[in-house]
Amino acid sequence: MTKAQSNEGVRPRELRRDAADNRDRVLAAAAAAVRREGAAVPMATVAADAGVGVGTVYRHFPSREALLGALTHRSFQLVLDAAAKAAESDRSGIEAVRGFLDQTIEHGPDLVLPLHGGPVLIDEDTVAIQAAVHRELASLLHRGQQDGTIRHDVRTADLVIFGALIAQQLPHVPDWRRTAQRLVDIHLAGMAPTTQPLRS
Repeated sequence: MTKAQSNEGVRPRELRRDAADNRDRVLAAAAAAVRREGAAVPMATVAADAGVGVGTVYRHFPSREALLGALTHRSFQLVLDAAAKAAESDRSGIEAVRGFLDQTIEHGPDLVLPLHGGPVLIDEDTVAIQAAVHRELASLLHRGQQDGTIRHDVRTADLVIFGALIAQQLPHVPDWRRTAQRLVDIHLAGMAPTTQPLRS
């Protein structure tokens, strides 16, 4: 068997892996670029940041809208994974929420969501993932309300909005992770049961 023949079954797989790696690099670079410069960041900038040619970017994402849509889909999937992981834990409701928020801080640099100025959702798959995120977070809140660690007037939207806020690193804030975790502590203290109702 010749060397060329022996490589026949390997090369297509390697090419597919290289293409997947390039796509991941482009998405990671695009997330950072969009958060840094906004949704109008040039595709050439994304390509340069990813270390690939602009043609590679367009092969994976034929338009800016396609790239932004893929970023939003990827972001919601990361959030869903974090929510599902928190839901699988056997911790109290309030501590499961803490786990979700800690993961949100970790994923922050990769998240480009509508609340961060990302595109409005139109893709059915992404809308479905967003709905799944809301269901998982609602289950975390319900757990906490049942076990007495979360007040009954906390809404899923409250958790969604706070998660989006702490995922967005503020410029010129040193040690953002530590600051964000302190904000989580304060927020969770406010979610604990109290006789004072929240303002609607």
